[in-house]
Amino acid sequence: MMFRNFMETAKPYIAMISLQFGYAGMNIITKVSLNRGMSHYVLVVYRHAFATAAVAPFAHVLERKLRPKVTFSLFMQIFVLGLLGPVIDQNFYYAGLKFTSPTFSCAMSNMLPAMTFVMAVLCRMEILDMKKVRCQAKVVGTAVTVAGAMLMTLYKGKVVEMVWSSHIHPIKSSAPATPVDADKDWVKGSILLIIATFAWASFFILQNVTMRRYTAPLSLTSLVCFMGTLQSIAVTFVMEHKPDAWQIGFDMNLLAAAYAGIVSSGIAYYVQGLVMEKRGPVFVTAFSPLMMIIVAIMGSFILAEKIFLGGVLGAVLIVIGLYAVLWGNTPIPTPPMLAVESPKP
Repeated sequence: MMFRNFMETAKPYIAMISLQFGYAGMNIITKVSLNRGMSHYVLVVYRHAFATAAVAPFAHVLERKLRPKVTFSLFMQIFVLGLLGPVIDQNFYYAGLKFTSPTFSCAMSNMLPAMTFVMAVLCRMEILDMKKVRCQAKVVGTAVTVAGAMLMTLYKGKVVEMVWSSHIHPIKSSAPATPVDADKDWVKGSILLIIATFAWASFFILQNVTMRRYTAPLSLTSLVCFMGTLQSIAVTFVMEHKPDAWQIGFDMNLLAAAYAGIVSSGIAYYVQGLVMEKRGPVFVTAFSPLMMIIVAIMGSFILAEKIFLGGVLGAVLIVIGLYAVLWGNTPIPTPPMLAVESPKP
């Protein structure tokens, strides 16, 4: 009985930590694909086509009797979800990732918990009572998390040598940028990543609202991915004029599209929706800083990225801030003697 209760309590934590590993793998694979010349507009289209194909059959079979009727207002919410997540967030994120690095992109994305927390308070999804210690912990933890992310971004310091660093050969792009172009791209990449993070935070807020009306999570995931595919096709036709950009073979580009679609869109949208129903959008986004630490370690293995002292110190702050936010977001169990049974009708 105690083990069962522990597992029920631990499920949201295990699910969100597992998703961060999935997101981290997507960042590494996608960076390699973009470095080899794949258009990020085309990647978004293929990504959500894979996600739709992977989720739709399960939604059709398992939720045949659960799907509510789609009204016009509900359709508009799904349309905006497809626009915020698949189109705006991912196109801007991939563009920012192309101009920077996986570790830097994850560091900038760590503004997500702070943005989501502020938006949740404004939308009255989170009650902010600064007299309570747990509310103070959430505010302070969010601030410490953002500070850690900014430390990783703005301060490098000395290179921290890893045991495996001397045995790894980096995967380089075919056309490396010059130092001047790199500085310009770094600024542009930062702006694009900020816009992407704001769209992602808005997606979480709207998804939480939509799931209260559309109570079939698998079907909602497939609809959002399908809508995102159609919208991404329209954007790609406008922005990408080379027919060769649509070509894809059995290579890294196909792996990037399939992995990102099935894991980072299909499974991620569904799992984070289920967790959000129980714990809210702030809890879901509080785990995003873990992705940067995972990416930094994976990047040093696969891409031979250097790990700096500022990154290590920032990671420590991120873990401390994350722990504070999660502690503040954990509901206080009611003692058995104080539990009051509700009167029966």
